[in-house]
Amino acid sequence: MKEISINGALLKDMFLTGAALLEKNKAHIDSLNVFPVPDGDTGTNMSMTMQSAVREIKGCPCATVSEVAAAASLGSLKGARGNSGVILSQIFRGFARALDGATEMDGALLALALKSGTEAAYKAVMKPKEGTMLTVSRMIGEAVGVKSAEGANVYKLVDVMIERGESALRLTPELLPVLKEAGVVDSGGKGLLTIFRGFKMALDGEEVDDLPEEIAEAPSEDVLTLDDVNDITYGYCTEFFIIHLDEAIAEEDLDKFRDKLMKIGDSVVVAHDTGFVKVHVHSNAPGKILQLALRLGELSNLKIENMREQNREIQAKLKAAEKECAMVAVSTGEGIDAVFGELGVEGLIQGGQTMNPSTDTIAKAIRRVNARNVFVLPNNPNIILAAQQAAELAERNVIVLPTKTVMQGIGAATAYLDDAGAADNEKSMRAAAEKVISGSVTFAVRDTSVNGTKIEKGNIIGLLDNAIVAVGNNVDEATLALLDKMMENAQEDSVVTLFYGEGVDADNAAALVKSMEERHPGAEFLCQNGGQPLYYYYISVE
Repeated sequence: MKEISINGALLKDMFLTGAALLEKNKAHIDSLNVFPVPDGDTGTNMSMTMQSAVREIKGCPCATVSEVAAAASLGSLKGARGNSGVILSQIFRGFARALDGATEMDGALLALALKSGTEAAYKAVMKPKEGTMLTVSRMIGEAVGVKSAEGANVYKLVDVMIERGESALRLTPELLPVLKEAGVVDSGGKGLLTIFRGFKMALDGEEVDDLPEEIAEAPSEDVLTLDDVNDITYGYCTEFFIIHLDEAIAEEDLDKFRDKLMKIGDSVVVAHDTGFVKVHVHSNAPGKILQLALRLGELSNLKIENMREQNREIQAKLKAAEKECAMVAVSTGEGIDAVFGELGVEGLIQGGQTMNPSTDTIAKAIRRVNARNVFVLPNNPNIILAAQQAAELAERNVIVLPTKTVMQGIGAATAYLDDAGAADNEKSMRAAAEKVISGSVTFAVRDTSVNGTKIEKGNIIGLLDNAIVAVGNNVDEATLALLDKMMENAQEDSVVTLFYGEGVDADNAAALVKSMEERHPGAEFLCQNGGQPLYYYYISVE
């Protein structure tokens, strides 16, 4: 009897259904964030990562499971957002390695793919913790491996994936005390299980109700880089008019002409107006383009340009302008953007708390600054891993400084010198970032308990280096309490900078600074518009 297996078309449907189910449940997964801050975004990050995988899958033939898995791996890596998105991309990367060259996937191959995916994900995390999505992935893979060895077919193994995934998810609070105290399961593990539930739905012929629209990537700036000018598939830009059209020419003939152009080139435009047709196409065979056009009428205003020659000139200019060092930083808010700009940061990436940028977005920003050595300031613990992955894609010397807050990033950028070499800048920037004590003030989005402290929805919370140390009902009181905690580890003559967020009144911020000065008269205080969303204040103590 032939072994039951999954073909390329079915695996494609599994990925698409998994992505749709994840998108539908992302808000719930976001709410499982351990800390009750309004930027818990695991579900959003994983969904954006899956949407990138879906785009890649839809853009390739994907006739075999090998092709589907490879597209999912590439797409998820390019679109990976946050730690959860990067880990997910690595699971798919190992999955694709196991399926390399396979036409269909039977039970044994599924077991191997899950095992390979888990191994790749564990290797990608410097200090893997149990009780996370890594644990859920590992336990699922182990259970499937056992049942596969007993002879279970691929459909039964997908049932095992869901059953073991549920029990593994319930176990995460026992393995990670911070989850147990907060009363939640691991959000990344929940996201992974949601994807696998989508896999099972596709196998069972079920559909996700109200399938969401695909999430579009944010448009990038139209700035040429060396990578752009090196990546030319078609070398000749051909433009002309077809006039005096043959009387027998119909609309369907122009459609056939357009289809033929699309097979031998790109950037195809065939615009028909009364009496003429405007044609534009990039190809490697301009002569063939003209021959096809002559079947429709006469040619006029013919222009053929060698784009490779043009790009050689552009490339030479870009190389001549290439700098020794440059900085790229993840930022949030117009005020923070302005500070980074004043400190010489050329590559600003919008992201941070509410939207973690993808690896592809970070890699493009790295290439765009056109430097041999690029310093990347992630400024968020959930972006560091994506930045490290982006460094591998950027094809130049990239130094990712593990800045966990915007304040650390500003401190590092302050120490940067244009005329210093990469090694000297790295040393001084790391040292400067480590000296910064970071604080932030926001609000709780749900009831929870953290480190023995009970927190109610709506409470104002102060975070010291991403740990909750102050809880109250008043923004000013919580901010002052946070500053007191920060100053316990600082010199009395420290410089304190208060960045006030979006919607915070400048006069209120100035009044708060006066209260701070009264409590800590030896320190120097600065007040700066940050414009950051969700956080009333960022505080930097140096």
